[in-house]
Amino acid sequence: MINAQDVAKLREETNAPMMAAKKALEQAEGDFETAKQYLEQEYARKADKKAERETGEGTIGTYVHNGELGVMVALTCETDFVARTEDFQQLAHNIALHIAAYGANEDTDVETVLDSEYIKDPSYTVRELLKSHIAKVGENIQLHSFRTLSL
Repeated sequence: MINAQDVAKLREETNAPMMAAKKALEQAEGDFETAKQYLEQEYARKADKKAERETGEGTIGTYVHNGELGVMVALTCETDFVARTEDFQQLAHNIALHIAAYGANEDTDVETVLDSEYIKDPSYTVRELLKSHIAKVGENIQLHSFRTLSL
């Protein structure tokens, strides 16, 4: 039997909507790790389907560390509705924070950042973080570019 605590825990760890988390646990017959893998596969499948869709909207996310290092990221999505959400704004900020902690500079390309272990949870990459958000909001999301500035 699937209980609400397991659904909540899976949602917290994967950013999955409630019904998706419940379905994953049902598919996995209550096995938490299998349910996580199921969701990751679903995220990848959904992200792949949306990858060709145009991302004409977005936001600039920033992070400044101790007034000495700043990062700006251009995070794009399909609609201004998603771009204005607090969740999307927070995602842009967290990616900027990640890039600062990762030590990226002007020689680091976007693909390298996407393939790096996410600083807040090394169990997945920045690319996987984006895929989870793509699955959650139903739109293509891309890390378009970033810039760093340091003293």
